[in-house]
Amino acid sequence: MTEGKQYKLNIKKSARKELLKLQPKFFKQVMSKILSLIDNPHPQDYKLLKGFSDLYRVTQGEFRIIYKIQGEEINIIKVGKRNDDEVYRNL
Repeated sequence: MTEGKQYKLNIKKSARKELLKLQPKFFKQVMSKILSLIDNPHPQDYKLLKGFSDLYRVTQGEFRIIYKIQGEEINIIKVGKRNDDEVYRNL
């Protein structure tokens, strides 16, 4: 992990739509987790998605955040409920 390095954050339009559907309480929790990725894109609970060499996931409460690290950028690909496999479709 690179100390002090900050990444640029991009949130895909489809992920933005999912975020905006969340109740305010959940929106705040999920956004907090997303913003924490700027300083540390490999938090303790991150996992590489099986079958992908460049997609990661982290959880926040009952939500999954799927993202990709490309150079100095973090791209938020999808946000969805943990108990719903919908978050993994169309990756």
